[in-house]
Amino acid sequence: MSEPNTINILLVEDDDIAREGIRRALRKARICNPLHEAGNGFEALEMLRGQNCDRVPRPLLVLLDLQMPRMNGFEFLDELRADEELKDTVVFVLTTSDADRDKAKAYDRQVAGYILKSRVGRDFLGLLEMLEAYWRIVELPQE
Repeated sequence: MSEPNTINILLVEDDDIAREGIRRALRKARICNPLHEAGNGFEALEMLRGQNCDRVPRPLLVLLDLQMPRMNGFEFLDELRADEELKDTVVFVLTTSDADRDKAKAYDRQVAGYILKSRVGRDFLGLLEMLEAYWRIVELPQE
């Protein structure tokens, strides 16, 4: 179990190389928040609901890829927002899609931010610093 004010991160990403890059960047930025990983939207929902596994504790923040097998990011967001217990979950999209329609579709599903993976490289530390400041300042639901 995590400390009461510790923000848990759920990374929903099917690409092993991208997951490793994010883990490495978190270590480099000295961000020690608990990191939970899911390979697709189905796994992520199970982890958030505590089905067949331990539930990811709140408060939490989701980093979500859009293009995944089985259940893509938009399908995940639709399920998440329809779930009374999970609908207030803070989600940042982390994707390769620069399409305006995907950005609009994501923001229609109340994402907190839309971040392009192509800009993540050297700018990823800046993103992590922004997220760390975000969860230090913003109050997130505990339950």
